[in-house]
Amino acid sequence: MAGLKAGLGEFNSHESKPDRPITLAEVAYRDIRRKILNGDIAPGEKLRVEILQRATTLSSSPIREALNRLVTEKLVIADDHRGFRAAPMSVADLMDITNFRLTIEPAALAQSIASGNDEWEGRVVAAFHRMEKARDRVARSDPDFNEEWSSRHREFHMALLSAADSARLVATCQSLFDQAERYRRFSSMNRTRPRDTGSEHRRLMDAALGRQADAALELQRLHITRTTENTLAIWQERGQVAAG
Repeated sequence: MAGLKAGLGEFNSHESKPDRPITLAEVAYRDIRRKILNGDIAPGEKLRVEILQRATTLSSSPIREALNRLVTEKLVIADDHRGFRAAPMSVADLMDITNFRLTIEPAALAQSIASGNDEWEGRVVAAFHRMEKARDRVARSDPDFNEEWSSRHREFHMALLSAADSARLVATCQSLFDQAERYRRFSSMNRTRPRDTGSEHRRLMDAALGRQADAALELQRLHITRTTENTLAIWQERGQVAAG
């Protein structure tokens, strides 16, 4: 079990390890993924391999590999006869992701709080520190636009869950977090009311490290649902019920 927990601590975001060569497929994957998450590629937009080739100056092979990888992450849909397209955004999809997260992430966090040792606490504090340092380095007023902060944000949330006993539970949480990222960025880029996510993260960290499980789970629930509620409010204000 000790080996398993050590392995769970070695998560990372979608960045490659420094000592691993970056393949052309990885380059294509990062570029297409970033554009989907930022809305540069619209929900439901067709992803024609030949157009992506011209945009990236890459051959079709790494692009297809990247698209298939994004299919597994639910960010791209592969149609048998129509090729690839960016996954739509919809109320139904958002609520499905949110409800699933609210089912499994509290279980993972509860396990982490119960099982976490000094090393887990160190990972959480270090991840929070890196996230805050990234926030400080952002030139724009809203750090949620920043790729580095977004990566550090994911690392922090996964660090909180990294002492959970179930590797499958943690992996599912990671996948759902990635699926929710497009909605989080949409919410951040379009919200009209300020949100102090820094304080939300600090309170969540303090409750978890203080082994205040009930408080931590409630803060986690509020943190997840605020993004969902804000996204739904933006769509309602615009008279939209879906995108794509």
